[in-house]
Amino acid sequence: MDSNSRHPLPFRPRPFRRRAVPRGCTMSSDSSRLLGARRPGYGTLQPDSDPAHMEVTGYQRRPWRVLLCHAGSVLSAGLLLLLFHWKPSLEVQAKCQPCALGQADWLIIRDRFGQCFTTKVLTEPLGEASLEQHPGAQPERRSSVAVVVPDEDESRDTVRLHDKDEKNLLRYYLFQGMRYVWLERRQAFCRVSVLDEGWSCAELHLCQAGLDQQEHGARRKIYGPNVIEVPVKSYARLLVEEVLNPFYLFQVLSMVLWVCDAYYYYAACIFLISTFSLGLSLYETRKQSTTLRNMARMSVEVRVRRPGGEELVVSSAELVPGDCIRLPAAGAVLPCDAALLSGECMVNESLLTGESVPVMKTPLPAGGAAYCPEEHRRHTLFCGTQIIQAKAYVGGEVLAVVTRTGFCTAKGDLISSILYPKPVSFKFYKDAVKFVLFLAILALIGTLYSILILVRNKVPVGQIIIRALDLVTVIVPPALPAAMTVGTIYAQNRLKKQGIFCISPPRINLCGKIRLVCFDKTGTLTQEGLDVWGVVPLEQQRFLPIVHEPRCLPAGALLYALATCHAVSPLRGQLVGDPVDIKMLESTGWRLEMMEEEEEEGELPAFQQFEMKVLAVVKPPPEEEQPRDRRHQAPLGILRRFPFSSSLQRMSVLVKLPGEASAHAYVKGAPEMVASLCRKETVPPDFSQMLRHYTTDGFRVLALACKALGTVATFEEALQLPRDSVESGLNFLGFLVMKNVLKPESAPVIQLLRSANIRPVMVTGDNMLTAMNVARGCRMVEPREGVIFVTASPPGHDKPAALKFVLAEHSQGEEQPEGLQQRDGSSLPPRHCHFALNGKSFQVVCEHFSELLPRILLRATVFARMLPEQKTQLVCSLQELNYCVGMCGDGANDCGALRAADVGISLSEAEASVASPFTSRVATIECVPRVIREGRCSLVTSFGVFKYMALYSLVQFVSVLLLYTINTNLSDFQFLFFDLVITTTVAVLMGRTGPAPALGVRRPQGALISALVLGSLLLQTALLITVQVLSYFITVSQSWYVPLNSTVTAPQNLPNYENTVLFCVTGFQYLILAVAMSKGYPFREPLYTNVLFLLVLILLFGLMIWLTLYPLGFPKSLLKLQPIEDFNFKLLLLGIAALNFFAAFVLETALDHGLLGCFRRLRRKKASKKLFKRLEKELSQQQPAWPPLDQPLFATPRMSLAVR
Repeated sequence: MDSNSRHPLPFRPRPFRRRAVPRGCTMSSDSSRLLGARRPGYGTLQPDSDPAHMEVTGYQRRPWRVLLCHAGSVLSAGLLLLLFHWKPSLEVQAKCQPCALGQADWLIIRDRFGQCFTTKVLTEPLGEASLEQHPGAQPERRSSVAVVVPDEDESRDTVRLHDKDEKNLLRYYLFQGMRYVWLERRQAFCRVSVLDEGWSCAELHLCQAGLDQQEHGARRKIYGPNVIEVPVKSYARLLVEEVLNPFYLFQVLSMVLWVCDAYYYYAACIFLISTFSLGLSLYETRKQSTTLRNMARMSVEVRVRRPGGEELVVSSAELVPGDCIRLPAAGAVLPCDAALLSGECMVNESLLTGESVPVMKTPLPAGGAAYCPEEHRRHTLFCGTQIIQAKAYVGGEVLAVVTRTGFCTAKGDLISSILYPKPVSFKFYKDAVKFVLFLAILALIGTLYSILILVRNKVPVGQIIIRALDLVTVIVPPALPAAMTVGTIYAQNRLKKQGIFCISPPRINLCGKIRLVCFDKTGTLTQEGLDVWGVVPLEQQRFLPIVHEPRCLPAGALLYALATCHAVSPLRGQLVGDPVDIKMLESTGWRLEMMEEEEEEGELPAFQQFEMKVLAVVKPPPEEEQPRDRRHQAPLGILRRFPFSSSLQRMSVLVKLPGEASAHAYVKGAPEMVASLCRKETVPPDFSQMLRHYTTDGFRVLALACKALGTVATFEEALQLPRDSVESGLNFLGFLVMKNVLKPESAPVIQLLRSANIRPVMVTGDNMLTAMNVARGCRMVEPREGVIFVTASPPGHDKPAALKFVLAEHSQGEEQPEGLQQRDGSSLPPRHCHFALNGKSFQVVCEHFSELLPRILLRATVFARMLPEQKTQLVCSLQELNYCVGMCGDGANDCGALRAADVGISLSEAEASVASPFTSRVATIECVPRVIREGRCSLVTSFGVFKYMALYSLVQFVSVLLLYTINTNLSDFQFLFFDLVITTTVAVLMGRTGPAPALGVRRPQGALISALVLGSLLLQTALLITVQVLSYFITVSQSWYVPLNSTVTAPQNLPNYENTVLFCVTGFQYLILAVAMSKGYPFREPLYTNVLFLLVLILLFGLMIWLTLYPLGFPKSLLKLQPIEDFNFKLLLLGIAALNFFAAFVLETALDHGLLGCFRRLRRKKASKKLFKRLEKELSQQQPAWPPLDQPLFATPRMSLAVR
């Protein structure tokens, strides 16, 4: 293979100069919101060092290799084709030879999870196409498609187009719906969305003119159609793919074998059952694909601008990045991602976030900053979201420019995450595969033994081959994969009945291993709605007493800020927007009126007072509703809104009073943030004390500020003002205090989790002291437990980054340490202490104190002022400590963290929120212990069913080997009776047992290959072999015993005594094992609560006793049983079965209650595999106690994770 053939990122191959390839190329696809780069977690496979890393290898087809493969397929009777079907990468490697990516016809792609895929390189002629990627710029060259990309030394790149030799060919391939195009100068295939990167906001505004037809056509060829196509396979293709699955092939070969061995009835029954399950599987698969296709498919008519003011109505499939579209006032579903250029939109983004509160979108600022959909989220309309209302500013049009299409959009990411989910890696599933391989090795040993025995018994060669192969079908149970999912399916249905929906069933078993749960605060631990508690006004830079009725405030800046500083909009007579904003506006009594499209000609009197266009008018309440001493006459006109941003922690509005030339800016946001934007002389000296007074009592506090702007003569002038200049040099106005009540269910649930040794952690965007108050209120921090604030400051002028641990009593709340000085006589930390830190400190610790991060995370309970991306980062950091992490939030700001967690639970009204694997319709955290209990129950059930299926195979294996030794076997209907009547019924009903009502400290085992499981299997196997061999020798020793005819084989020598006795004994063994493996306490309810299972067990035990004691005519002849006249011998068989039952039960009980633990204590205890456990042990033994209080720690230039 030459140096160009295998092409790992991030460097491009020779002979080109080595340099970093930006994200999105060959094949480091840009990190997406929904499939985003995440670190390895408990239930996620270990990715490469670069999370978005994918490796691409180029191959070129060779005719002689193809001919050789065809010949091999014919000579191997199609086995080679089957191998190619199972492993497509082998077919590419066999038919093609490695080459440089630039010449490749086929590609082998290895994704970050190590999975291999193959894809064909496609070509498309572009003719004389030309496309300059800078929006609004005129194309300069006719012979190439130029693409501007962010790059250190080259500002342009070119899609591979050559006039003569390549005939203007575009080379690309499709992978998981995404299109990747070949960029010649980069020598790499890049995700097509790379061509959209580097657009500035100003350039996007230039797109208002629209694309001409030629430019649109060229982009259409490069970007492809704007569709999210979900492949729906035909029933014929699904059938072929399913039948060629190794599991079904094994079934088909087994059935052929059974027919050859004259087991016609058994083969027919298994054929009917397999056909039914296959049909059901095909129907479900196709139904899911069709449902997803209908969800993804979207074709709407869109109005697109063309140069010269012309407007065309086109299908949304024709849209390309750069198209300027006009949005209808009545609203619509967005068919692409677009940046809003003019007007305002009220959008429902519940499809993406699970959050039903509508979001206000405002026009993109026309600055020179680079456009980023995440940073400019409040100005970006995402594909698949519903525009409820679109309002025009100037010119009566709401315009947006298309930025992404197809699978590159937010909805495309979502569909992609459903179609191609991250593989769940759980030790249990890996161990199950290893165990099946162990059974296969056992089958091989048994096969060799049976061949020796059958040869000794002079059985014909054909019969020997059939019997030997038959043994393989006995030991590897075909129903094992289906049986293992039974517990999960029952758990999923139980959760559904409790209003908890799961879209990823394999994660239910993961819930059983949860050790830590992160909770959002607002809407999760506390009530969603906030009530206005009051306003704290200022007078001469001093705080006045709180005013509980804001409508009683005098006319002035504070009242105007409360009435106007929001993103509320009236829709069909109701106010829509953020609940906090609505409560704030309602508390003033003022009424909001928006300018409607149809009212523009004859404007309302309220709008005419401003002598210019305004977005909305806020009118004072009617005179009869106003206090007698406070009469407000003048309305307020809102000129512009700067929406709330999580990263900025504030929002602002531009407001005008009638008859005034100047405008005013009003700002509302996090107190610390707003105070930092105010002029220092306007902030009261007791700002921190007053803030702490309310936040420690659990109130949510927002600060208000204002600023007088210069003359704003026109509405257009207001739209040109940059946000930075508006939100600076402000005058502080006071506090808005809101009451956030703790949900009554929160405290009991947190206490329950803590008593079960599951760590609760709070992650909130709110103020630290408010968060601490809620943490104490819900018993996350007990009254007797100490709190240590972790404060970290970034490096400054000649000062390194600093870190300090301060006891809560000494701390000044959220104040960042400016001059960190060592105290004399620093105290020791309390034994049970919780760390609390804010988002800024968390970021500094991550960047400058990475070696201390694991220790801090081990004790941190409260994280305040956390941005959405920091929440995700925290979850990933906890997973790196080997915690199995749960996350519970309300969906909006928690999407990233919910997806990153091993178990994400979204509190949403949607039946299945795409934000997380679990969705609870009941918006309380009571769902968390329920999910954990169901997870534990499901995991124990999966273990029980697996052990039962393995032991059922071993019982049958031992009995068949014994019968082979004396040249006989079980009859056709005996196999049917065991496999269908007993085993299948028992395995299906075993999983119906519900979870234990109590959530205990113990966790279920997560590994199948462990001393407990293997010990149980080995001891039970030894017991069942002993019982079967004992029964055989007792039978042979009886006076009435007549040996079978060993000159012929089964079924010719049936019935016989040996067969009948082993049938009776093994029948009891299957039922005994079912009872022994159905464990109740501590993770499941007792067996008797599973009424259906209990009834079936009683019936089957009764049936086996009847068949042992009094086998009647029809069952006796059907099962080919030999009548035994000695009644005492039959009672002896029942006694042996009872003894077996007792011994099996005692064995399992002894193992559960520490028989192996006694042996384990004799050898030296090994260090835990879990990093957090090793750290806990290390910290508990450290002297002096960690952390050092009130002593500043300074970052050294090079930091490494020394703890690890």
